Parts: sequence; structure tokens; C-alpha cells
Amino acid sequence: MARRYQINVVQAITWNYSIAAFLTWIFLKPQPSSITNAPFNIYLLLGVLLPAIFYVMAAAVRNAGIVRTDVAQRLSLLISLSAAFLLFGDHLSLLKGIGIATGFAAIFCLIPWQKKHVVAQSNKSTWIYLLGVFLGIGVIDILFKQMALNKTAPYTASLFVVYVLAFAVSIIGTIYQVKFKKRRFLFRNIFFGWILGLFNFGNILFYLKAHRALEHDPSTVFTAMNIGVITTGTLVGLLVFKEKLGILHKLGIALAVAAIIIIGYSA
Repeated sequence: MARRYQINVVQAITWNYSIAAFLTWIFLKPQPSSITNAPFNIYLLLGVLLPAIFYVMAAAVRNAGIVRTDVAQRLSLLISLSAAFLLFGDHLSLLKGIGIATGFAAIFCLIPWQKKHVVAQSNKSTWIYLLGVFLGIGVIDILFKQMALNKTAPYTASLFVVYVLAFAVSIIGTIYQVKFKKRRFLFRNIFFGWILGLFNFGNILFYLKAHRALEHDPSTVFTAMNIGVITTGTLVGLLVFKEKLGILHKLGIALAVAAIIIIGYSA
């Protein structure tokens, strides 16, 4: 939609964090005084990585194509799951293992494998962008888990600080683009960014709530999140953008539903 309506993605990302911070302040009523002993290193990393990963993904799509970028993003689940078992003390039961394996099968089926989405490049920068997507998404998942588990500050205040930091970093990116790249500042980018921010706010809020509710079961949250994102994207493509689903995609949706049921039952 951004391409169709000539939306500047960098500017939209910036204003997305402004409305996310505003909604956090209005609905969650964070208390800034409660974060005196908070993990500011995690806040700073998330404040930089959240907008940065959008820029890296955009570069990856331009240089490597949608397919490779999507694969790199989905495979980042390997980092999250590794952290769940190695860092957060999760235990792999037989049922959970079956659910995770089913989830990976669903992700594989739902990736858009059409050749028209592939950009045939093999230079070094292409793989750097893909590696950046893979590592960036995985590290962000782990940082949000650490933030959710932190007991020194309420997650509401933590979320507000992260959004404000991400907005500040994004503002720098927007100023650089307008001043040095000579891109026009347009008000429609603010409106589009606010719509994006509504979903971003809800997504991260419930992601944190899930990690707090399933404190000792992070693999369930990591897997369900990734399955949910790609399945919803596929369904929106089908229902809103009238994309056609092949047999592999239909199988992927069925496997995704099965994986969520299995993982939910094993939690």
C-alpha cells in the first residue's frame, strides 16, 4: 500500500513510534519515576534496533527480493527458540517439539516462492542485509523477553521509554533523508504512520503480556508470534489484496492452525 500511495516508509516509521508512545501514555499510564533502576541498556538497544530493522529489511527487499528477505525473517525464529532453551530455562517436551516442527513446516509452506519476487543478486552486500534481518529480528525478540521478565520496572513504563527512544532515533533518520536525500516531507506520511503505529502498539503490548503470562514457556510465545504473523499476512493477501492461494499455501494455513493448537495445549 505504501508503494501504491507513494508513502515514504522512513517518515511513516517515524510517526508510527510517535502514536505508539502516545497510546502507551494515554491507555497504560506509565510512571516514569518507576524506572530509576530499569535496564537502560535493553531500552537503548531496542530504541535503536526497532527502527533500524525496518531500514535493513527495506534494503534487503531491494537487493535480495521479497522471498529471501521473508525466509531470513522467519528463520530468525531459530535464534528466539535457541534463547528460550539456552537462556530462559524452557524445557522441550515431545508435544511442544511436534508443535514447533509443525510450525516450521507451516512457515515453509506460506513463504511466497513465486519467482517474480526474487531479485537475482549474489554480491556481498545482499547477504549482509539478509544476515542483518536474521540477526536483528532474533535479537529484538530476545530483548523483549528480557524486558518482560525484568522486575525492576513495570513493563508499561518500559514500553513507553522504548517507543520514545525509537521515535528519537527515527526522527534523526527522517531529518537526514529530508536534508541530504532531498526527500519531501508530506503530511500523508504522518497519517499512514499513525495507522501503522496503532497496530505496532497492539502487537508489542500483547507480545509482552504473553511473555509475562507464559514466563517459563517462551518458546510457545516465540513460535505462536511468528506463525501468527505469517498466517495473518497470507490471509490478508487473500481477502484484501485478492491474491491467489496455491495448494502449498492452503496446506500452510492448515499446518499453522494445527501448530498453534498443539503448542497451546503443550503450554
